Amino acid sequence: QVQLVESGGGLVQAGGSLKLSCAASGRTFSSYTMGWFRQAPGKEREFVAAISWSGGITYTYYQDSVKGRFTISRDNAKNTVYLQMNSLKPEDAAVYYCAAGSSYGPKYRASTYNYWGQGTQVTVSS
Repeated sequence: QVQLVESGGGLVQAGGSLKLSCAASGRTFSSYTMGWFRQAPGKEREFVAAISWSGGITYTYYQDSVKGRFTISRDNAKNTVYLQMNSLKPEDAAVYYCAAGSSYGPKYRASTYNYWGQGTQVTVSS
């Protein structure tokens, strides 16, 4: 069982930055693929970024619309995954969810992930 707690959301002006954190419980954190998803009002939950770690190599995956602006990282010693969001746009506003799942399966697919956090709100003013 893994419990995930997100933090770091808030209100920011367009062009600004926020850094989200997701603290995970459990002793096998490093074996999980960690992902960030977001859901805006009236829209489906969508993939933002994911990170996996295997054999000392870190793999990252991004939705095209956030490439070059968002960076996902993880600290296995702290059981924490981060999402650094720069150059934020109004369309980035959403509830952001952290997720943990098997290392197998498409990283962009919500069904790959078994555990979800409660979400943190990101609001971007224009």
